[in-house]
Amino acid sequence: MIDLLPQHFRHGVHPSDNKLATAHIPIARMPFVQRYELLLGQHIGGPSVPTVRPGQKVQRGQRIADPAGFVSTSLHSPVTGTVTAIEERRHANGALVKAIEIEADLFDPQQAPQAPAQDWRQMDIDSFVQAAQDGGLVGMGGAAFPSHVKYKLPEGKTCKQLVLNGAECEPYLTSDHRLMVESAAAVIQGAEILGYHLGAEGVCIGLEDNKPDGAEALRAAIDKMQPSLPIEVKELPVKYPQGAEKMLIRALFGLEIPAGKLPLDVGYVVNNVGTVAALADWLLRGVPLIERVVTVSGPAVNQPCNLMVPIGTPLRQVFERAGGLKPDARLIVMGGPMMGTPVASLEAPVLKGTSGLLAFTEKETRLPNEYACVRCGRCLEACPHFLNPTRLAKLSKARRFDEMERYFVMDCVECGACTWSCPSGVPIVQLIRVAKADLRAKRAKK
Repeated sequence: MIDLLPQHFRHGVHPSDNKLATAHIPIARMPFVQRYELLLGQHIGGPSVPTVRPGQKVQRGQRIADPAGFVSTSLHSPVTGTVTAIEERRHANGALVKAIEIEADLFDPQQAPQAPAQDWRQMDIDSFVQAAQDGGLVGMGGAAFPSHVKYKLPEGKTCKQLVLNGAECEPYLTSDHRLMVESAAAVIQGAEILGYHLGAEGVCIGLEDNKPDGAEALRAAIDKMQPSLPIEVKELPVKYPQGAEKMLIRALFGLEIPAGKLPLDVGYVVNNVGTVAALADWLLRGVPLIERVVTVSGPAVNQPCNLMVPIGTPLRQVFERAGGLKPDARLIVMGGPMMGTPVASLEAPVLKGTSGLLAFTEKETRLPNEYACVRCGRCLEACPHFLNPTRLAKLSKARRFDEMERYFVMDCVECGACTWSCPSGVPIVQLIRVAKADLRAKRAKK
């Protein structure tokens, strides 16, 4: 096991974490509702392919859609009920996406799926990867990248260390925090399973030092379970964006990942703590990814809380469970305030990657007046990837997108630290997103 020394990644920012409203509130279960919408394209990659038809009865945990290919995943019913439609529905970002609508059986007890534990030690790597795809597992930190794709190491690549991301550096969010406190055993079980199949020498769980009870729970679970490979819990100073995988590796191991490279290129695989807990639930308890912990918070929420929410639950009803929205609510964000997505409709459903639902008033969402860049250099000091955000913003405004590639625009993780630190109110990260979308579209055409 590598000897871990206290490290810092350079640059970054320190926004107020605003976590006190929910950090010590235990996870409560979201009551079952009447209607669920399961979007087929809620993960990165090809949308899932329906295997059910309208009018068909389904059981809780039953697979209702198959992967469309390797970079795709399965989808399961969060409730026992009846498929009522397969048609386009509204995504939280406003786009229309094909979805499976299920009406819950209000007289069914909606018990969790029951299945015998799978013998994960007897699986070869291909069987393990297939099992992860069958369980519908995706990255739970927000990106929703199909997990099994990460688990299938390319030829010639090896994993020295499995890194579990429990940093949860976004303000307001405490879903990972509460998961580590209340389901530490599942996190350690998943870490052992994944580390075993990746051939890792050990596992390091990185979390920020504003979650001491999470670190304590994880260490207690390690001591009690005595996993078959070394697992260490490392607390890090609070800084944003600590949860970006390159920043986390720099903070834990003092290792800089070169531009254009991935953690696997230097022997690391990074997974969110929620992802490995879901892996353990699937392989050991037969429960696919049909629900997740969601933080419901923000100044415009009456009763901030952490909820275990079935995938597909309408956002409006999640907020109702949290006491409803205050009259001055002006903006709903899915995810965190730095990298989250503004919600176009409260009728949109919870997704596998929905870590938080935040509601803000006009006070927090009022856009600042934009002035000319004063060349203060704060965005350069904030950028953890050592890019030149102000130059990229100017090139984007001039629509010189191709030229931006020379300045490594594709290495930007869109963390928003540059925009947060800009005294002139320049929407830097939004300008960069426009450029990256244009460049991706050109590559797709080629």
